[in-house]
Amino acid sequence: MNKKTIRITGAQCSFSVGAIQENKETILNCFEQAESVESDIIIFPELAITGYPPEDLLLRESFIGKNFAVLEEIAAFSSNTSGIIGFVDRKTDSNNQDNNERTIANAAAIVQNGDVRGIYHKSFLPNYSVFDEARYFSKGTNSDTLFWYDDIAIGINICEDIWIEDGPAEDQVKQGASLIININASPYDIQKNETRKELVMKKALKLNVPIIYLNMVGGQDELVFDGGSFVVNDLGEIIYQASSFQEEVFHLDIDLKIKKQNSKSSLTTRPKTTELKDVKSKPSLSENESIYSALKLGLLDYVSKNKFTKVLIGISGGIDSALTAAICVDALGSENVLGVAMPSKYNSKESLEDAITLSDNLGINLKIIEIEKIVDSFREVLANSLKEELGQITDENIQSRVRGNILMGLSNQTGAMVVSTGNKSEMAVGYSTLYGDLAGGFALIKDLYKTKVYELSNYRNSISDAIPENIISKEPSAELRPNQFDSDSLPDYEVLDKILNLYIEEDSSSERIIASGVQPGLVYDVLEKVDRNEYKRKQVAPGVKLTQKAFGKDRRMPITNTYIRQKE
Repeated sequence: MNKKTIRITGAQCSFSVGAIQENKETILNCFEQAESVESDIIIFPELAITGYPPEDLLLRESFIGKNFAVLEEIAAFSSNTSGIIGFVDRKTDSNNQDNNERTIANAAAIVQNGDVRGIYHKSFLPNYSVFDEARYFSKGTNSDTLFWYDDIAIGINICEDIWIEDGPAEDQVKQGASLIININASPYDIQKNETRKELVMKKALKLNVPIIYLNMVGGQDELVFDGGSFVVNDLGEIIYQASSFQEEVFHLDIDLKIKKQNSKSSLTTRPKTTELKDVKSKPSLSENESIYSALKLGLLDYVSKNKFTKVLIGISGGIDSALTAAICVDALGSENVLGVAMPSKYNSKESLEDAITLSDNLGINLKIIEIEKIVDSFREVLANSLKEELGQITDENIQSRVRGNILMGLSNQTGAMVVSTGNKSEMAVGYSTLYGDLAGGFALIKDLYKTKVYELSNYRNSISDAIPENIISKEPSAELRPNQFDSDSLPDYEVLDKILNLYIEEDSSSERIIASGVQPGLVYDVLEKVDRNEYKRKQVAPGVKLTQKAFGKDRRMPITNTYIRQKE
């Protein structure tokens, strides 16, 4: 069987939702890089022109129109290097039986020498987890369409299509495809990268063709696209691995089998006058490296894409605010991070010293604002209006809300965005204060369990000394009353996180959780707290999605809910 070498450029880039002109400039710049190395094909991610996910922007005809106009500009710019570009297409199939009201498709355009030479429509639309594609798009029915480059047939599909057993890739290979190109906007979670690789490697081996998996990179609200594009040969072996959490334009020569001749080729390859230098794969990241990188990138893009330059953090001397501050500094630079310590009479001298040491280690300016007089005035006004002594919870929450108000006031005055510091364990059981410690524009570690906060803090310190050891080793406390510790209200975090992981991530019943070795009374108490505090979580700022069941789009529970899960 004859073979032919084809040169591929992968444009693993960050494309912002709605930034259609900026995305166009990125695409054209990448085209120039591909032309400079005589590449045959350059590949861009899913919905590269519009950014992903555009959500209800897709309901605006003007948005769709601008996306089309830019595609035409890109096509006109193209020359010998053909481009595979994610965009939004209009459906013209009058026989669409899915839903005729959905008149657009998640599509890939193939452009070369000034024209659009072909279009593929995504066949399988994910409608689970964070995905709502069936809300907007109509399914494609063209999975057997091949794109011919001289005598080489290439099958193009989009994201979910590759996950389907006996789906578009299988159909395309049956039609004679020698290569499958899958373009993606696949968001990160802790398990996903390895799952992707395993799936694609098995499919390439089964189909006996190479597969290129090209993924987007960058943050979009709660989602982080981690890149990590890769190329698998027909033996199911990864022959190239791109960077994770970084933009990268890579070039690769791939030998493809000529399966059958075709006289109707619409696309062409080009002669090569240069050879590529050795192309080396990028190293895989450890789990903690990937989580930390996701948090940094998610924060950086949320801040920059929403036109902020600086952030504010309430630094208590505890581990949550310490880790949050470290991530902010690593992502944005110490000059763009302002720490604020707001001690009351219940805060220990040790905690303030820890906050100062942390700030010194990170090189950030720490503003110290005493709040006791403000808290006392709140107590007095509220007690006088009620004509009764304030309860413990009321008194504790006044302190937290005073701090929240100060942070938001500083935010208004400085233009810096408040990054809140609550973790997933606390938010799950409601161990947090609305309009207090939950106040902010971005809840950076909201999908990070408390045990993982400790693990990630130690990881950060393995790079350089950042978080004082005393912050990591001391017993956690909100310091809202004398001698208060988290253990007064919550079980040990190892036990709590075990329960939460089973209930939230795995959707386990109380019986299954109890069977895992946890006391029934403790299970029922934790599950009740989780169910009761949905109203709080609905009001929390967005934050980086890390798990498969992040609060928000991943896990959508009704606030008003009389179904009592713990009694199953």
